[in-house]
Amino acid sequence: MSESKRMIRSATVVSFFTLLSRILGFVRDVIIAHLFGTQMAAEAFVVAFRIPNTLRHLVGEGAVNAAVIPVLSEYLPEKEREEFWRVVNSVFNLLVLILITVAIAGIIFAPAIVRLIAFGFTEDIQKFELTVKLTRIMFSFIIFIGLAAYFMGILNALKHFAAPSVGPCFLNITMIVFGISLCAKFKEPILGMAVAVLIGGFLQLLVQIPALVGKGFKLYWPVQLFHPAARKIGKLLAPRILGSSIYQLNIFADTLFASLGKIVGGGAVAALYYANRLIQFPTAIFGIALATVCLPLMSQQAHGDNITGLRKTLRGSLTLLFVVLIPSTVGLFFLAKPIIEVLFQRGEFNAASTQITALALMYYSLGIFAYSGSKMISTCFYALKDTITPVKVTFFSLLLNIILNFILMYPLKTGGIALATSISATCNFFILFFLLKNKIGGIDLRNLSALSLPVLACSVFMGLGCRWEYDFLSHTLPAWLALVLSVISGMIFFFFVVWRLGILKRIKDYGRA
Repeated sequence: MSESKRMIRSATVVSFFTLLSRILGFVRDVIIAHLFGTQMAAEAFVVAFRIPNTLRHLVGEGAVNAAVIPVLSEYLPEKEREEFWRVVNSVFNLLVLILITVAIAGIIFAPAIVRLIAFGFTEDIQKFELTVKLTRIMFSFIIFIGLAAYFMGILNALKHFAAPSVGPCFLNITMIVFGISLCAKFKEPILGMAVAVLIGGFLQLLVQIPALVGKGFKLYWPVQLFHPAARKIGKLLAPRILGSSIYQLNIFADTLFASLGKIVGGGAVAALYYANRLIQFPTAIFGIALATVCLPLMSQQAHGDNITGLRKTLRGSLTLLFVVLIPSTVGLFFLAKPIIEVLFQRGEFNAASTQITALALMYYSLGIFAYSGSKMISTCFYALKDTITPVKVTFFSLLLNIILNFILMYPLKTGGIALATSISATCNFFILFFLLKNKIGGIDLRNLSALSLPVLACSVFMGLGCRWEYDFLSHTLPAWLALVLSVISGMIFFFFVVWRLGILKRIKDYGRA
């Protein structure tokens, strides 16, 4: 089987389980929205869960994948396989020590962390204390999820994608099943959801162990903490952690500004969370899934000095993202309010919650392609073992996001924070694109623009048609049915037009060039 077909098959597997996980995560969020709306408990949970979940990206999948996979790829030949597992063990032992240390520190310093991340919560003592309590419960989550992320990196390096992809499903299922049952057992129901997070994190780790053992993983004795390859990983890991830190600071900056209820209004933290979760559907299913599959292939191409193959992989990935994510952006923008009404507006999630969440979704949607495109280009930098350049660009984007938050949150409230994120992400993408173009060549922005403009035009017509159709059908049909029919007809219209105009063929030809 050719590398391209193998990549497409792997991407399909990852996309399927990612879609399943996102659907389950959506069900989880609907339940949280129904039970807690955008009120105090929901905001406290969002902030508390974000802290250990962010640290997962720092010492887990975000950093480890980018640093570990390129180095492990050097030990994949059969004659190096024993040494491969020794490297894996060395990094595993170090990671366990780091994760336990971070978890203990997080539990001890939880009040200071919450005060730093959500300063606005200090004006409400009850909200602040609840957030601290939830943070302390969930901080141990980083141990399970950090190791699960590392196991995912190992399996991905071995081009095994199914087990790591199914892991998040267990986390969401646990939060749905245990969360609902445990909430009723606590005086403060949201505490039950926090306990369910810990259980789900453990199961996400557990589900990958059989696949890892089947590939040959075993623990070596005596314990080895340092290996020459581990040092090489460390050199790549340090700037990647810094880069991830800057990216996560972006999220924390948004949370900090959103916690200033006197300026942006109440419920902004929860509204941004719900909107961002919907944005993650297309970005995770297509963007992150494709980047996950491409990293091992790009690493091998870079290690073998196959720059032509690397450029081809990148062009093919970007063109695929164009045809999928541009219509997703337009569709979410025009249908933001109907989507939020149908999915969330029930129980404690009222019309006011819908209004602020829909506004955030509209402005977040403008950055969908930039989020995924930046991920793909950064993946190419990591494959080239250049982890410094994305750090510098991301730091600039952080500063830009903070400045734009200051400017936009006054006139646009919650929407201003989301729009600032989209603008800074778009700048991040274009800067990375031009820097990579200068590094490897063979990526013509004019050709990409020529492909994207007709896709964008078709997408706008699709979005306008979908909104008109929804407004017309919702007068006679249930809102959910009107939305489903509008989305399906919009998708059919879009792909029919791009096919008839020959756009799909042009995109396919460019990706193969």
